[in-house]
Amino acid sequence: MKAMICEKWGGPEDLKLQDVERRPLRSGQVRIKVRAAGVSFATTLVIAGKYQRKPPLPFAPGTEAAGVVIEADPACKRVKVGDEVVAVLDWGGLAEEAVAHEVNVFTKPRNVGFIEAIQLAISYPTSAGALSWRSVLDLQRGQTLLVHAAAGGVGMAAVEIGKILGATVIATAGGARKTAFAKAHGADHVIDYTATDFREEVLKLTSGRGVDRVYDPVGGDVFTQSLRCMAVEGRICPIGFAGGTIPQVPANILLVKSIAVTGFNYGYYAGWSPHDARFEEADRTLALMVRIKGWCEAGLCRPHVDRTYRLDESATAMRALLERSVTGRVAVVMND
Repeated sequence: MKAMICEKWGGPEDLKLQDVERRPLRSGQVRIKVRAAGVSFATTLVIAGKYQRKPPLPFAPGTEAAGVVIEADPACKRVKVGDEVVAVLDWGGLAEEAVAHEVNVFTKPRNVGFIEAIQLAISYPTSAGALSWRSVLDLQRGQTLLVHAAAGGVGMAAVEIGKILGATVIATAGGARKTAFAKAHGADHVIDYTATDFREEVLKLTSGRGVDRVYDPVGGDVFTQSLRCMAVEGRICPIGFAGGTIPQVPANILLVKSIAVTGFNYGYYAGWSPHDARFEEADRTLALMVRIKGWCEAGLCRPHVDRTYRLDESATAMRALLERSVTGRVAVVMND
């Protein structure tokens, strides 16, 4: 089979399209004929050797895929050959076939295509878990939610899920195209952070009270300024640091406004963080994925792929992400 292979730590252009041997199945694993795979900012960190978990060289990057199960180990109980699925992978998504643990494989919603379904592996459960789980943001109907980077993969999902949960959603994005995108996916209010101070706009929109919940994939000064436009007893969740800077939390603001900072790493539950909890957390993640599938089939979630690329164009797909020209996600589609 063909795969994009990372032989050394480096940039997207260092990946090579190669013919490789099929990986053997282990107990409880399935083999998937990949129809589409996702790339993300995290993928670029993995191939650069800068991510928290390093696959053994050489490897095919890619932690999310959609396709058809073509082989299942006898120990598998929930997934069978012929199922159309989405999967979280340790690595190996940028290939014609991928191997995944059954615990990380979920039936695809019938009304979502393979290309769009790549977002259901990580982006949507990341946002759904962060927003709905009691240990994280625990968003309640009637509250106000601020979503940063709302035109990105997890941001788009957070806007949609925030509305499903009954919140008033304020979304920030850069430029007219991206703010229009966030509005189209359900945001009640949109703020172009390139044209105005989002902190001031948030306070205007909330009559000075501030927002109840903040979903922040950006970090840096965005996180710090978000603390300054939050309501008393609000919660803020850092999801990532796409802005490039890890913020230092000013504890005095937390104290004065009784604010809680609740981090969330979906990789812990999906198995690609330093501690692999995918098996002990399997019931929890399955329930989350069943909920997301229901939202999709009810037409409440509308995963969006901005562009598609061939397998041999994987480097170009990653560059589009790094240039921040994408709304939603990009997908790598297998040649057939």
